[in-house]
Amino acid sequence: MSNRIPMTPEGYARLQEELKRLKTVERPAIIRAIAEARAHGDLSENAEYHAARERQSFIEGRVMELEDKLARAEVIDVAKLAGEKRIMFGATVRLVDEETDEEVTYRIVGPEEADVAKGLLSIHAPLARALIGKEAGDRVEVETPRGTRYFEILEVRYV
Repeated sequence: MSNRIPMTPEGYARLQEELKRLKTVERPAIIRAIAEARAHGDLSENAEYHAARERQSFIEGRVMELEDKLARAEVIDVAKLAGEKRIMFGATVRLVDEETDEEVTYRIVGPEEADVAKGLLSIHAPLARALIGKEAGDRVEVETPRGTRYFEILEVRYV
């Protein structure tokens, strides 16, 4: 599977940092923990050993996953889009829910970076898909689990 993963420079840096921490801190620590548990003798009933091996398996799996994602990352420099009026990947969009008058602000990011609670909306989310290509002043209709919602785009910026 060689499909590219769109990512902001910040998202790429976060994944790199996690990979570095796993390789330089977590991996050596778990190797020490396994060695200590082995020193306690009989491994068949050694809970510390089995827990450490399970943690090691998780760490190695996450390292492989991060290396794959970083290798397939397509880092998009949002700063180059300054002045763009249409909504594209990386845009920060301020919206108002036409039913509740609630204002929300989202940045459209790659799926690996998405965290709605932090205002980071995956490019694959229904709302993001509805916003792509639109401009400030446009209205969008989005199907959500709670029914159809209507938003007006108040502002589009690239930071």
